[in-house]
Amino acid sequence: MGELMKKFFASCAFALLIPISAQAASVDLSTWKENGYPNNNAGTWTVQGVNNDSVLQSKNGTPTIFFDNGNNAQGKQLAGQITVETTIDDDFVGFVLGYQDGEITSAVADFWLIDWKQGDQAGRTKGLALSHVTGDLTSTQTSTSGEWWQHGAPIVEKQRATKLGNVGWADNTTYNFSLEFTASLIKVIVDGNVELELTSAQHGSAFTDGSFGFYNFSQERVRYAGITEDIAPSIPLPASLPLLLAGFGALGLMRRRQKA
Repeated sequence: MGELMKKFFASCAFALLIPISAQAASVDLSTWKENGYPNNNAGTWTVQGVNNDSVLQSKNGTPTIFFDNGNNAQGKQLAGQITVETTIDDDFVGFVLGYQDGEITSAVADFWLIDWKQGDQAGRTKGLALSHVTGDLTSTQTSTSGEWWQHGAPIVEKQRATKLGNVGWADNTTYNFSLEFTASLIKVIVDGNVELELTSAQHGSAFTDGSFGFYNFSQERVRYAGITEDIAPSIPLPASLPLLLAGFGALGLMRRRQKA
């Protein structure tokens, strides 16, 4: 084996030992879109921040979703902070996963809802929960006896959070969150604790693709800030891949120089 090849394979072996961590990227929320039930503009979402990575929802209204329209989220992790900047009301804040434009009023909806209620009210228990929204949403109700409030079909609760399942969010308190979404896993981390974790095996089928989004229902002054996106930890980037590709390129260049 030539000296050049020996050096190349030695560099490849070294590359395998070097971990490569993905760099979380700031998310530009100015391209995101609002859907509301029963009509759009159920919420007022104001994008803020130097990098457009924060948004304030200021309206107390019917269910509203602010989502990354046209961009599928599977294989990604969304992270940031959530704060309710008021002492008024005690209702729902949260997120959606696998959401498609218009699904909030669709007859064939299929997405996941993560909502967090501050207080017990009208039969609905405070706390953080994961629900599967599947089926006909065209005639659902938003009163305290309706499906969006009580989580009756087609909005079916599947799991309660481990520590926050019966704990409401606090006024003027910032929580750090992370959402991981793949075809086989939904994971929600709040302040470093894994609160919700559902696998496709538990669900019985792979999770359908769609967008990340924020969700509010009957709650004003909710801020989602410092939003970043990264590769889901359960889908790691092969540590050696970028260096190996660079190595092959360098090898080809050196071989050409030797022949010259």
